[in-house]
Order: sequence, then C-alpha cells, then structure tokens
Amino acid sequence: MVQTFLYIDPGTGSMLFSIFVGAAATLYFLARAAILKLKVIVSGRKSGVVLDAAYKEYVIYSEGKQYWNVFKPVCDEFEKRHLNLTYYTSSEDDPALTQNYTYVQREFIGEGNAAYMKLNMLSAGFVLMTTPGLQVYQLKRSKKVKHYSHIVHMPNDATTYRLFGLDFFDSVLLTGDYQGNDIRTLESMRKIPNKELITVGCTYLDVLAEKIKTIEDEKEHPFTVLVSPSWGNSGLLKLYGEKLLDPLVQTGWRIIVRPHPQSKKSEADMLERLEKRYKGNNNLEWDYERDNIYSLKKADIMISDFSGIVFDYTFLCDKPVMYMKADMDLLPYDAWDLHKELWQFEILKKMGIELKEEQFSTIKTVIEQASDSPALAAERRKAKAEAWMHIGEAGRLVADYMIQTVAKQKEQTKEQTA
Repeated sequence: MVQTFLYIDPGTGSMLFSIFVGAAATLYFLARAAILKLKVIVSGRKSGVVLDAAYKEYVIYSEGKQYWNVFKPVCDEFEKRHLNLTYYTSSEDDPALTQNYTYVQREFIGEGNAAYMKLNMLSAGFVLMTTPGLQVYQLKRSKKVKHYSHIVHMPNDATTYRLFGLDFFDSVLLTGDYQGNDIRTLESMRKIPNKELITVGCTYLDVLAEKIKTIEDEKEHPFTVLVSPSWGNSGLLKLYGEKLLDPLVQTGWRIIVRPHPQSKKSEADMLERLEKRYKGNNNLEWDYERDNIYSLKKADIMISDFSGIVFDYTFLCDKPVMYMKADMDLLPYDAWDLHKELWQFEILKKMGIELKEEQFSTIKTVIEQASDSPALAAERRKAKAEAWMHIGEAGRLVADYMIQTVAKQKEQTKEQTA
C-alpha cells in the first residue's frame, strides 16, 4: 500500500491561514451585522447607536508573560479609576491572571493561530499591544476595532522592528520624543498616513525602578561582571563565546551571563555547549530570570553589544558599560530604509567603553582601567533624558490617551447619528 504525504511550506501555510481567517471574519461580521440590523427593526429603533454585544471599549493584548511589566502600570491605572479593561494574554502563566483586580478582566486566549483568530474578529474601541507587524503577518486589523495602538517597550530606536512593523497602527506610544522622528521619515518615504505619536515614557522601566529599590545590597559583594548580549549571528555570545568567557572566568571575579530570552529558543545548542563547558566554575552564573534587575543590581560593570539591556542597566543603575562593536544586519528591519546610524549606536559610542577582541587576553587589566569618568556619566544622563521621559508617569499617561481616544469616538458617533 502506497502512502502519500502532503507538505505545505511555512510561507504557504501562513498565506492559507490568512485566507481562512479573512473568509471566516467576513462571514462572522456579515452574520453579526444581519443580527444587529434585525434587532433594530424588531425593536423599532430607527435612530441611535446599537453596539455589538461583544464590543469592549478598552483591550490589551499581551504576547506573553515577559510583557507584564509593560502593561501592569496601565492595568493598575484602570483598576484605580474603576474602569473596565479587557486583558487578553497568550501565556497561561501570565502574572496578570493572578492579580486581585475587579475591573480588569483577564483571559488566556491561546497562542499563535488560536490567539490571532480571536483577535482578528475582535470588536473594540481601543486595542493596545506590544506586538508589531499588524496587517503584515497573521495578525490582521479587525473591521470592528476602531483604534490600534502600539506601545514601544524599549527606550532605544523604534525602527528596530521587522519591516513595516509599525506602519498599520493608528498610534504609537513612545518612551522619548526622539523615537518619533524616524517614524515620521518612514511615513513620508512610504507615503502612508501619519500615525498619532504620543510620548508617554517607559512603563516597564517605571516598574523596574521601583522593584530595584527593594533589593537589598549584598553584605559581601564580590566584584561582578555582567555579560548580557543580544541574540543572533551578530550577538556577543554567538560571535565570541569561549573566547570571551574563558579569560573572564580566569579573573576570579563573579561572572554573570544573562543570555537574551530569544537565545534559549533560537540558540539552545550554543547555550548548552557553554553551560557544559563552565559547569565546574563556581564563579560563573547563568541568569534566566524573567526580571533582569537582580543581575543588574549585582553588576559593577556590564559587557554587551547592541542589546537594549544596555539602557536598562545605565538608566536604572548609572554604572559603566563596555560594548563590543557588532555589525548588526539591518536589512530585515525598518531602520534599513533610513540609511543613517541609529540613535542607540550613536549614543553607545558616547556613554560606553568599546571592548575589542584583541583585548580579551588582558581583559582583567582592561576592566580595572575602565574608568567611570564624569564625561561618561554626563552622557548617560543625557541619554536617559532623551529616551526615558515622564519617569514614573507612563501608566497614567497611557490610560489618559486610551480614555481620551474612546471619548472622541463616542463624540463622533453622536455627531454622525444626530
């Protein structure tokens, strides 16, 4: 008996899923529209507004528990104001699900296609998310959602998303004014409508700033070097690995290695190799905690590359950072179209100390001589002022914008039905 197996490549599968979702969404909305129209006729209400029974004014979608610090200040603000907010998550163990909220309704909606199916048929006034690529991949704009907003969850460049990552949002909430300049440039180049750009600050840094205050100083503190890179072919661990870690371990200092969360998914073999190599070294630790603040607090100096954790460290701890210059391949990212140096690379040269591969053999001396000069400290303060505005106020400002936007929608609806 001959068995035949059908293979569908990922690209075709994604396309078929999009077609299926589009067809299903069309049928869903046609049916719902027909039901609503029938209700109007039966009730005899010739005027006024009939809202979809599934309509929700405010919705947050979180891809996973790692974004809880981004959304917590917003959820807290809605709870404080006694306003209903719907929080959808794709993590069964999202900390949001165990919070003692009354007005924030939380629900696990599955991962991947299961989540996209629900979101693509959503009916809402305002949807807030960190997920980029709206209308580019499987996540489509629902015809029943009036406003989609992306909240930037990093204080570095907002153009380091994959191509067209922010193009189809109605608004983008920024951590600092500077991020808006490149977004406007891309809008002009691509001849797409201008989005609303609102600078609200950085929600997750506000959370971490409060948390780090509660961590007690170590009674016996060994000099500590934190190695915290990005991931991918240009990442520090992938490029240098043992070449960097061997001489660091030999210093006798405490070495903490905190890989990028994506490394555990995309570079598991590399991490397994390195963990096995240093298993017997008591002065090397691996950090996979969700929050980075425990390692940041312990570190006396950080070694990184182009990872955004550089800004977490310098903004929260105000300590020196050493960076390895890496040629980040910008081709897949929005930044490629700008043909200019990114703000994060430019500022890193000013506030950081470059570490070169030829210095590895004498790295103990290099680190000991790395002085935290007044000039470096001044550049850190300047970067913080540009990239983390409205410190401590982000949750309130995000909630204000969401509420004001929905209020405008209601006014426009009244005018249209008057």
